[in-house]
Amino acid sequence: MKFRLQFPQLALRRRLGQLSCMSRPTVRLRSWPLSFLYYILPFGALKPLAKVGWRPTSRVTIYKSIPTRLLSRAWGRLNQVDLPTWLRKPIFRLYIWTFGVNMKEAAVEDLQHYRNLGEFFRRKLKPQVRPVCDSHCVISPADGKILHFGRVKNCEVEQVKGVTYSLETFLGPRNWTENLTAANRNEDDPGTYQDALVTKEGNELFHCVVYLAPGDYHCFHSPTDWRVAHRRHFPGSLMSVNPGVARWIKELFCHNERVVLSGEWTHGFFSLTAVGATNVGSIRIYFDKELRTNNPRYNKGTFNDFSYVTNNNQEGVSMRKGEHLGEFNLGSTIVLLFEAPRDFTFNLKAGQKIRFGEPLGTM
Repeated sequence: MKFRLQFPQLALRRRLGQLSCMSRPTVRLRSWPLSFLYYILPFGALKPLAKVGWRPTSRVTIYKSIPTRLLSRAWGRLNQVDLPTWLRKPIFRLYIWTFGVNMKEAAVEDLQHYRNLGEFFRRKLKPQVRPVCDSHCVISPADGKILHFGRVKNCEVEQVKGVTYSLETFLGPRNWTENLTAANRNEDDPGTYQDALVTKEGNELFHCVVYLAPGDYHCFHSPTDWRVAHRRHFPGSLMSVNPGVARWIKELFCHNERVVLSGEWTHGFFSLTAVGATNVGSIRIYFDKELRTNNPRYNKGTFNDFSYVTNNNQEGVSMRKGEHLGEFNLGSTIVLLFEAPRDFTFNLKAGQKIRFGEPLGTM
């Protein structure tokens, strides 16, 4: 027998009429607790409310209203608190067991060496455990799982199969292309945003998304030989980038805080974007000392540009394939967007595990 709560419908209609006269933020604030209960209570206990005209706030809206930036800053500070020596092994062993961390690959296997959770998250690997493939032009920049890959079509990129986001919303306005080599840019009307990124005839735009789970190695490396000309930092939300959430929230990567590094490689345009996530209190780029992520002085919905091309350095920052580039706290996502000849093909499967240094594709 199903359990149902009985509600006096006349009183509810009167109350809902009062809510309709309130401002949108007030209604959202007032209905949030009731909507939360609607989704978690068993037996459809609050479903009779729908019969009198009430509609719950969507799960996505509720999730977006959680103060993930504040929670992530608090988590980041907690990670820097040094643990007592006697507590380190139990805490780290619990984390290792929960997320399947392979400590045999760590440069330092002794758990007592790591003073806090932050140092443990950012642990380095033994050099020999991640050989860099020399025979392929593009390698995986990090350990993780392949969420999606392929050609960019109609200025839309898939974050997971069937769920897309706008290329222009993700990268922002094209004014940063001023830092790209003038000889490789089309000064005439390039057409779509996607067409403007393809600088050489016969090339197409490709993308690849690598998800870093909490148990993965948290540093990321240069995926190819290229020069970085520009950095764009988007302050934003810090929602989870778990594949399940990525299937749930459209344009998730455009909502989240991210750092876009753009420049050129031998075949034209190349970019690497580090996307933040819940409890990822910082995204660090090793050669960029000015970058500050998840900072309360930056507002969501804005972006901050920084050029690595100066009067004294016309080339920007040169990166070699496999060179250390940056790091996350906990886990997150790397998005590669680059142009390449049409015969470029990915040697990947969606959902497969991949390690830093392994090839992504061939030409």
